[in-house]
Amino acid sequence: MAIQLLVTNSALQIQGDPLAEWSGLEVTQAFNEPGSGSVDLVAYPYVMAQLQPGNRLVVLRDGAYWMGGPMEIPTDFSWGIAGEGEAPPGKVTVSFSDDLARLAGYLTWPAPASAWSAQPATARKIGPSSAETIIRTLVGETCGPSARTDRRIPALTLGTAAGVGTSVSVQTRFERLLDVCRRVATDGGGLGFRCRQAGGQIRFEVYAPVDRTSTARFSEGLGNLRAVSFKRSAPTVTHALVTGSEQAFPRPYVEVADTAAAAAWWRVEQLIDSNADSNDDGTLTQEGRQALAEGAAPVELSTVTVDTEDLQASRDFTLGDRVTVALPTGLEITDLVRSITLRAEPDGGEQVTSLIGSPAATTDPQMTRVVRDLGRRLGRLESR
Repeated sequence: MAIQLLVTNSALQIQGDPLAEWSGLEVTQAFNEPGSGSVDLVAYPYVMAQLQPGNRLVVLRDGAYWMGGPMEIPTDFSWGIAGEGEAPPGKVTVSFSDDLARLAGYLTWPAPASAWSAQPATARKIGPSSAETIIRTLVGETCGPSARTDRRIPALTLGTAAGVGTSVSVQTRFERLLDVCRRVATDGGGLGFRCRQAGGQIRFEVYAPVDRTSTARFSEGLGNLRAVSFKRSAPTVTHALVTGSEQAFPRPYVEVADTAAAAAWWRVEQLIDSNADSNDDGTLTQEGRQALAEGAAPVELSTVTVDTEDLQASRDFTLGDRVTVALPTGLEITDLVRSITLRAEPDGGEQVTSLIGSPAATTDPQMTRVVRDLGRRLGRLESR
């Protein structure tokens, strides 16, 4: 495989020659989350000239787009002489994300077409409509083509509608945009969403992951599984007890249960404090389903895989697809692909690892998950 690194500005214009003499490239694609990456470069003047605030780093693998997005830390530079540091001209480490990270910085406004000073005290309600339509509407009016000029992300467009997702509704006010999109995606049939560069555009796409358990299989015998670690844990919630707004009379109460998980393990209740006045549009049920999805019995399956002629990441399976891993113990695990990580060295080849399991199967540290959950709860409080 051949790796090529390019730098563009926010308008996707290439800024110079491809970045040469790199090492330690690590790029992680994530399902319904911003991806991340880092790379070490020799700090030549032409390299340093491209590492400017607002620019993007794009990774091509065999000429095909793998991931690209803003450089969050464009210059982490070190230099020294006589063994006191990196030899001249020095080393620079670049940390970058994918373009979905730009969307992660936005909040949902109840009146997205109005100025900040004119925002109402009510929540934004959308639906009932297909989950894909709602997600596209949220992105388009928040930071996409139909957003206020001062909130638009340069070059961001909505890709061709895929016609996927069940009918749902949502209401939101000052929540993180991607948190709301994930909630709708989960309730609308387990959809995926992503940003991909195509020509002079960053296309936001909604898609339906595919069940590839019969075709995307990993095992020692197939020669595409080098290492595996497997952990199965008890669910953190089997019964979501959702309460509506305190201002509603009578105050609505909805229970959403995973009876199969409770029977297999035990009953675990979690209180979900919502801002919805009623469940007429299914909002309370949606929040309960989201809690169940996040608290499902976590299956953490970290694998070290290698591409073969018959099975390659991004060609034969992608984020969100359901795949099969045959453990050496004889047990077969089927679950979703949560992330795909590419590690490469110019002379050391490549290694592709996949993280497979429930939403709790994540490499995020516990504090990151706590902060994310706290932010979601604060957003719900603001919508009251």
